[in-house]
Amino acid sequence: MTSKTLDARADVQRLCRLAGLPRATYYRHHAKRSHETAECELHDVIQRICLKHVFYGYRRVTATLRRQGMVVNAKKVQRLMREDNLLAQRKTPFLKPPAERPSGFLVVPNLVRGLVPSAPDQIWVADITYVHLAKTFAYLAVILDAFSRKAVGWAFEDTLDASLAIAALEKAIAARGPAPGSLIHHSDRGVQYASIAYRQRLADRDITISMSRPGNPFDNAKAESFMKTLKAEQINGKDFADLVDARRHINSFIAEVYNKERLHSALGYQSPLEFETAFAQNNAR
Repeated sequence: MTSKTLDARADVQRLCRLAGLPRATYYRHHAKRSHETAECELHDVIQRICLKHVFYGYRRVTATLRRQGMVVNAKKVQRLMREDNLLAQRKTPFLKPPAERPSGFLVVPNLVRGLVPSAPDQIWVADITYVHLAKTFAYLAVILDAFSRKAVGWAFEDTLDASLAIAALEKAIAARGPAPGSLIHHSDRGVQYASIAYRQRLADRDITISMSRPGNPFDNAKAESFMKTLKAEQINGKDFADLVDARRHINSFIAEVYNKERLHSALGYQSPLEFETAFAQNNAR
């Protein structure tokens, strides 16, 4: 025991004697104050995380705290978030209206059902959604890597024809350069993906085509989950002035927030970029 500790204890004894209080009372009060201070600091950190990631639930907040070196029980984080009214609120599910299918469009079976990718660029999943602008609609086509959930290609335009899906595909191919014959492309049975032009692009790169079963959104759950996240965390409640304004916000969210920062429970609470980087480093070792 150091001399400073002995001096401090002597000071406490003297103060308690003058106040006519037992030392145990002092130490209980001191411990309570220390606990309250620590909890206030935790409140502050949680509030900062929630302000930056307004749609994080308590599990993702807990994972973020641990990444910052603060080991906190998830139930305690949930309690503190509830006290501060910080629990994430979810919108009602987004349902995409079905598109009419011209006759003669090819559809293929689901080839990825039960498959679990073990590396990037084995399975890509694709989907399209619409975005309500001030006076019209625009459409977003996205391709995700099923291994890391990373958005590898996307396009945002005011047209819903096959050129939108093709633009997203071309960006994904340019960014990733998948080896011929190694990749399965999975989508729903939308007319854009069943079109001759889209299928020809896939065939040119020797990419295998897979499609969901009719009326079964679970067959393309990863893409549907991405769209739900995009709607909840970036699009819903926003007033986009026009196509350019919406494209700027959506591009920024996908590239800077979703791919680089947003934690995924299925990835061990890592972002898609972190997950792919860790995988590459492990393979290199």
